[in-house]
Amino acid sequence: MASSPARHSSPPSSASATPASLTTSNWVRFPHSDSGRGPAKQELHPVVARPKRVSNHNSLTPTTSREAVPLTPDEIKSFCAANDIRFVDVKFVDLFGRWQHITRPIHELNGWEAFDSSPWAAGYGFDGSSIRGFQKIEESDMLLIPDPDTAIIDPFIQSPTISLIANVEDPVTRERYSRDARYVAQKAEAYVKESGVGDTVYIGPELEFFIFDEARFASDQHSSFYSIDSDEGIWNSGAEATLRGDLNLANRPGYKEGYFPVSPHDTQTDIRNEMVELMEAAGIQIELHHHEVATAGQAEIDMRFDTLTKMGDKSMLYKYIVKNVAKRHGKVATFMPKPLYQDNGSGMHTHLSIWKDGANLFAGDEYAGISKMCLHYIAGLIRHGKALMAIAAPTTNSYKRLVPGYEAPVNLVYSARNRSAACRIPLVSLSPASKRVEFRPPDPAGNPYLTFAAVFMAGMDGILNEWDPGEALDRTNLFELSPAELEKVPTVATSLEGSLKALEEDHDFLLKGGVFTPDLLDMWISWKYENDCDPIRMRPHPYEFNLYFDA
Repeated sequence: MASSPARHSSPPSSASATPASLTTSNWVRFPHSDSGRGPAKQELHPVVARPKRVSNHNSLTPTTSREAVPLTPDEIKSFCAANDIRFVDVKFVDLFGRWQHITRPIHELNGWEAFDSSPWAAGYGFDGSSIRGFQKIEESDMLLIPDPDTAIIDPFIQSPTISLIANVEDPVTRERYSRDARYVAQKAEAYVKESGVGDTVYIGPELEFFIFDEARFASDQHSSFYSIDSDEGIWNSGAEATLRGDLNLANRPGYKEGYFPVSPHDTQTDIRNEMVELMEAAGIQIELHHHEVATAGQAEIDMRFDTLTKMGDKSMLYKYIVKNVAKRHGKVATFMPKPLYQDNGSGMHTHLSIWKDGANLFAGDEYAGISKMCLHYIAGLIRHGKALMAIAAPTTNSYKRLVPGYEAPVNLVYSARNRSAACRIPLVSLSPASKRVEFRPPDPAGNPYLTFAAVFMAGMDGILNEWDPGEALDRTNLFELSPAELEKVPTVATSLEGSLKALEEDHDFLLKGGVFTPDLLDMWISWKYENDCDPIRMRPHPYEFNLYFDA
């Protein structure tokens, strides 16, 4: 929820200094390509590792410092040989936002053409019919093509392992796969250039999450339940002991009282610090972290903005780090939008701006210091807002968050500063470089590549059609409007079914430039109806027994 002026401040130049040494027991981020206009990229540098993670491997001592440039396969191959790397882990994202991976011993790459060509053209074969939203069984063969510019060393794998993110290709045509979400993000970035509107899209998401001590759930034909617990949860204020068996020392944030408390109410600062150290070592620049509004360990770690596809990569890595650090501490992290009743849910407020030739095109002399282009962009978000939610709030649980009163805006209007509006123009800085739109309804349960691309495409449609968003609503808490007043205000849908219906009726804006494809949208909609909506619709809810058992 915190908003930093640095989130869209003037992009600094890349650092040039390289540290003297680096052990492979730490997480390494290789140098990253840089357009010269975007956020600073991280050079090789060590992270302060927890002692139990340290192992005695060879060290890499760079002899020269250099600006960030794309890393070649030969450079990665040499690094692996010099640093006793034993495995190569290749990660890719399924259609709905879950990372998958395969791992090969490093000796399997010796002499293999993928390490002797660029861009590692041979690839890895896999069964696309076993991946959610991908291929039919009769057309199941697919290829993973690792992107050498995403190389890191993974600290959560015991043996020294280099990790890369892969693109997906058809093995017969060697064309990029239309349902590879990373490809959708890359096409969105190409579209802004081809349209002539700009040359760079910057994204700054705020991913919120919970860290629980326990999570149990089950559902079958005759029973259904869930139970989550946290030593920090206010419901444990009357317990004789905490979950770890210690005395109950109170100091728990209440419902909707968890925003920015210090220790002892905030018990997870050290865990978040560890997450931040690993993120920064992996090349994710962090601005701040803090406890969020809800009780029971809700948190936010704010990343500095980056270009659209890179922010998709970073968001996947962010979730991977958060979940694995929590597991390391005997806890569990979730990005589920609404795990707690009567407390705030977890959102992913998404900040966006379009730049050209090093200038922020959203800065101007119109309302709140933004440009006419930015107003057109906002109009696109408002007009396509209902359809957007099928991708940006893609679960049935998402709509338990999108209700009035919990800082989750459902009203498709815009404002400066007003957090009850779906589209906000943050005023934490008056710098032209910081001007951007914050779109607040999305949550972190979906596929970040698709969410960022869809939000961008909706705004682009507003720009290309020069739509007018109407008057801003500044002085009204939209949650306090009367029913009669609310009838005049457009809103997002109240259910996933409603959002999917809106997407069925309004999706042409996503198809422009070939960014999204009909087959991807058809698969998304049919899968969501069959695997999300129908199972929830057909199952009795536990609370229905409270309401109706004595009927």
